Amino acid sequence: MRKDIHPPYGPVVFRDKAAGFAFLTRSTAAGSETATGGRTIEWEDGRTYPVIDVEVSSASHPFYTGTSRVLDTAGRVERFERRFGKR
Repeated sequence: MRKDIHPPYGPVVFRDKAAGFAFLTRSTAAGSETATGGRTIEWEDGRTYPVIDVEVSSASHPFYTGTSRVLDTAGRVERFERRFGKR
């Protein structure tokens, strides 16, 4: 195999600020200054790791939490019928 063609693979913390949830894993984004923005966080083990803030994680996604948003489908149908009329 050729050497030095793969990005560095190391520990990184992904943090969901909306849910207050974070988890430590390994990723190729650990070595990327653009992905982490140079931000670090001290983890539970006392070590400092790069951190990546995410918008949605398993702690906040409706599929995993069991909460769903109610869509007003009846209102949309009525609005469509008013606009274009029943045919």
